Amino acid sequence: MGIADDAVEVRAQGWRTLAALHGLIEAELERALAAVELSVVEYTVLDALDRQDGWHMRMQQLARAAALSPSATTRLVNRLEGRGLLTRVLCADDRRGIYTELTPAGRALYRDAHPVHDAALARVLADAEQQPELAPVVGALHGVALPA
Repeated sequence: MGIADDAVEVRAQGWRTLAALHGLIEAELERALAAVELSVVEYTVLDALDRQDGWHMRMQQLARAAALSPSATTRLVNRLEGRGLLTRVLCADDRRGIYTELTPAGRALYRDAHPVHDAALARVLADAEQQPELAPVVGALHGVALPA
């Protein structure tokens, strides 16, 4: 195996490790959030909207934040709107534009779910840090600086 082949294998192994950690996190978050009747992707949408600080998001922005296709985002928003957690608002400047925002019930559910999410994330990362193959990736996550 040449140097180029070694580099490809290192990247592939890094990707497999990252995917394994993601799978562990996703499974733990799904279990924990079930207690507040949310899925991970539903929580992600509520979280993205809550971060707007009382404002709203275009459907395209929400799709990017949740890493979903436009059609999957529409189905998810329909479901959450049906549960009374979100509402849609037409853009006053562009009638084709649709915004989504949290309802008071959505904001309350997010406030209940947030500590559940954070505790589950801390728990799964602490467990993963004890696994030698995952520890470097968890360490890298702890070192990620947030933008000011």
